[in-house]
Amino acid sequence: MKAAPISYRRASTLDEALAAGGETARFLAGGQSLVPMMNLRLTLADIMIDISNLRELRRCAREGDRIFIGAGVTHAMLEDGKIADPSRGYLPHVAGGIAFRSVRNRGTLGGSLAHADPAADWPAALLALGADAVIRGLGGERRLPLAQFQLGLMETALEPGEILLGVSVPVLSCHARWSYQKFCRKSGEFAHSIAAVVCDPARGLAEVVLGAAGDKPFRLERASALLLGDEPPAAPQMALAVDEDVREATGLAVSSYEFHLHRTMALRACARLREHA
Repeated sequence: MKAAPISYRRASTLDEALAAGGETARFLAGGQSLVPMMNLRLTLADIMIDISNLRELRRCAREGDRIFIGAGVTHAMLEDGKIADPSRGYLPHVAGGIAFRSVRNRGTLGGSLAHADPAADWPAALLALGADAVIRGLGGERRLPLAQFQLGLMETALEPGEILLGVSVPVLSCHARWSYQKFCRKSGEFAHSIAAVVCDPARGLAEVVLGAAGDKPFRLERASALLLGDEPPAAPQMALAVDEDVREATGLAVSSYEFHLHRTMALRACARLREHA
C-alpha cells in the first residue's frame, strides 16, 4: 500500500513549523516509524511538515545538574558519542541496540518518544533515567515528567500543533549504576520485553522500568523502592517485589509465559546492576 495524498512542506525554522501545524498535520523527523504507518494507512495527515534539518531540534546543552538533548538527535549520534553523555554509558548502550544501523542513522530520539510505541527502546530507557519531556507550542514551552508524557498505546500528551523539543535528563554521579536488558526473538525487531534499571543514590534516583508489557512502559514501584535502601536487597526479597509489581501492572496470570518473561527480564536487570556495583 501507499500513503494517501498529502501536501509536503519543509520548515526552515521551529516557529515556521509550529505555525504550519494543526489537527491534520504530521511532523516528519527521521520517518522510520511515521512513513511505514502512513504507507499502511494506519495514520493519516493532510500535510507533512519536514523538521529533520532544524538545528534547534539537535541542540544539546548543560542545564545545571541536567542536560537537554534535542528531539532531532539521532540514535547513531548517541551511539557514536557525538553529544556529551550524562549517563555514564547508558544512553550510548541503549542507542546501539536499536534496530539496524541504517535505522539508527535516520531515526531520532524525539520521534521514538512521540510515536509512543510501548515496545520501543527510548520510552522505557528514558523513563528509568528520570527524564522530562520539553514541549514547545505557539503558546510557549512546557515540561512534563516522562511518566506523564506517554498516555497509552501510541498516545502522548502532545496537543495539536505542539512539537517535542527534546528531553532533560539528569547528569549521573560517579556512583551511578545501570542495567538495560531487552528480549527479541530476532535481531533488529521490536522487543518482547524490556527491563531498564538506573540507580544513583547521590541523586536519589532508583528506577526499575518494564517496557513492552502493556500500552506503555511502567515503573515497578516496590522493586524501585528496594534499590533506594541502605543495603542491597536480598534476591528473594527482590523476586517477591518484582512478582507483585508485574502482576499488579500487567494483570497477567502468574502461570502465563508473558508473566514469566517480564519477571525474568526485570530480575536479570536488577541482578546485573548488582554485579556492576
